[in-house]
Amino acid sequence: MTDNNDIILRKEGRAGRVTLNRPDALNALTAYMSVALEAALDDWRHDAEVELVVVDATGPKAFCAGGDIADLYARGCAGDFEFGRAFWEQEYRLNLKISTYPKPVVVFMHGFVMGGGVGVASHASHRIVGECTKVAMPECGIGLMPDVGGSFLLGRAPGEAGVYLGLTGTRMGPADSIYATFADHFVPKADWETLKARLIADADIGAILAAEQTAPDGTLATDAELIDELFGSKTVPEIVNALSESEAEFAATAQKKIAKGAPLAVACALVSIRKARAGDLKKALQQEFRFAYRCQEQGDFLEGIRAQIIDRDFSPKWQHKGADVPPHDIEHMLDDLGLHEWTEIGDAP
Repeated sequence: MTDNNDIILRKEGRAGRVTLNRPDALNALTAYMSVALEAALDDWRHDAEVELVVVDATGPKAFCAGGDIADLYARGCAGDFEFGRAFWEQEYRLNLKISTYPKPVVVFMHGFVMGGGVGVASHASHRIVGECTKVAMPECGIGLMPDVGGSFLLGRAPGEAGVYLGLTGTRMGPADSIYATFADHFVPKADWETLKARLIADADIGAILAAEQTAPDGTLATDAELIDELFGSKTVPEIVNALSESEAEFAATAQKKIAKGAPLAVACALVSIRKARAGDLKKALQQEFRFAYRCQEQGDFLEGIRAQIIDRDFSPKWQHKGADVPPHDIEHMLDDLGLHEWTEIGDAP
């Protein structure tokens, strides 16, 4: 059950304040929280007292470790696929709304920022990370491909870094999250409360640049040439083959991570990330919704949740064995939904 304490919404100084408040659940995003956040943004859009929006979260471990999928799993197992479809439809609309919001949206991304947390944070206009930030899109491991606009973000990453991150679910620290375009500014965590106070009091975005420092070294830039070499192939089997032929320790680790994902999700993720490079966020979300719409009934999502979250036996029985997924299966999961196509216009569930 959710209640109004799961997300705290208020006006403070010259800011609209959003605080995710489910620390015991790593601030996992529920349907209620997503709808409430969208409604607040709508209310503040034309509110002259709100000059910017500041988003943060409680608890030491996570800004938001993803979407709350327990109820979605239970309903999906009972054959109720519409609950999940309605959740994703509204959540994606929220993601697009954040990206096009007419006022600055400043997000403080502490701890784990994954899945649905990326959808809230990484489409904002000003994205702040600290020493403890860990950003990832690990959806393939539960039979879902990177969504909430993740394919678009991954598609914008330099070279083949986005393909590497999407297929492996590798976590990014502060420097790598900035390099991969998931964040903008590194500010030491000890300075966050002072910065928030200035933003709330003055609505001065320049305070972020004044507080910004150089992030600790990451690995993506260092490994860029190797990543481009190993992840530049057109298909997942070709990428896996390149990894298996490489003598680099990096390649062996990456191959193991890919092998943990649902083959269908991994294959669809590769197509979607590459396709997103030539499009915009709205088109990426539409493509992601096609997969999400089908993933409970026709994909591996429910089995992935069972294995990773519910039973925790970590032995999912995927539909496909190995990386070689028939092209027809990939095309089917990403095909036009006709009357069910996603649009940013609609009533929240």
